[in-house]
Amino acid sequence: MKTISLTYPLSTELQSQPCAIALGYFDGVHIGHRRVIQKAIDTAKANGWQSTVLTFDPHPREVLGQSGYTRYLTPLADKLEQFEKMGVDTAYVMSFDIGFAAVYPEDFVSECLLPLNCRHVVVGFDYTFGHRGMGTAQTLQEMSEGRYGLDIVGPVNRLGEKVSSTIIREYLYDGDVDQVHLLLGRPYKVRGTVVHGDKRGRTIGFPTANVKVAAPYLIGKNGVYGVRFTVDTKSYYGVMNVGIKPTFELEKKEKSLEVHIFEFSGEIYGKDVEVEFLFYIREEQKFAGVDALIAQIQRDVDMAKQKIEEYSRN
Repeated sequence: MKTISLTYPLSTELQSQPCAIALGYFDGVHIGHRRVIQKAIDTAKANGWQSTVLTFDPHPREVLGQSGYTRYLTPLADKLEQFEKMGVDTAYVMSFDIGFAAVYPEDFVSECLLPLNCRHVVVGFDYTFGHRGMGTAQTLQEMSEGRYGLDIVGPVNRLGEKVSSTIIREYLYDGDVDQVHLLLGRPYKVRGTVVHGDKRGRTIGFPTANVKVAAPYLIGKNGVYGVRFTVDTKSYYGVMNVGIKPTFELEKKEKSLEVHIFEFSGEIYGKDVEVEFLFYIREEQKFAGVDALIAQIQRDVDMAKQKIEEYSRN
């Protein structure tokens, strides 16, 4: 997949092949987003065009100062990875700033879409664009004037509710990573680097990898999770504590991610890793002493191994 960064106004030197283009921010690239993108891929293949996605960075709500959008389900690198796995030919990443936010819908069509040699547009039913979100899917239809085709993809529903990035965020805040898996179509994943911690886990028989996330991921509810941990292309299961380690840390506010990896003894400081959230085990809690903590971690490990065995069979 080719990735091309854009700024508004577009360069006059930009040369693009005829394409079908999916428009959206696509945070999470969840099953609803995937339906929009897949429609663009299918249309492009049927007509011998390039399949493209036009997305934006950073999130428009972050630029406009709206709360709750400084953390992402899929930071840009992860989002692009999902596009490529789907088979997208070209991803355009438009720099979103205050100037671009002021562009009127008709100018977006004439100065952004058409210069990309867009022959067909695919959007979700609730897509908005342009100054103050004045443009809608219907606006795209009205402005097409035969210059491009348009597909408007309806909502995707699961368990009676519309799949959306907002719903997925709420599930993460609740620790319900099972539901997040269903709505994403894959386990929720973060990437990071193993860094030196306080090494306290070694002293209590449960050594951990302290993971510093590589991007502003949304890390949901504090607690203990069953996880899949990947390093050097090999995957292992384990348990991860997300939180502030209240038994030892009285003043710490920043969340830490510490993974106890099953059947693993390698040295991985400085390694890039991936952690997938498979299921939630319990809330983070403060223990009266180290012995109580050790006993609870052992129960967590036993429970996780049992659930992982069930998870692997399904």
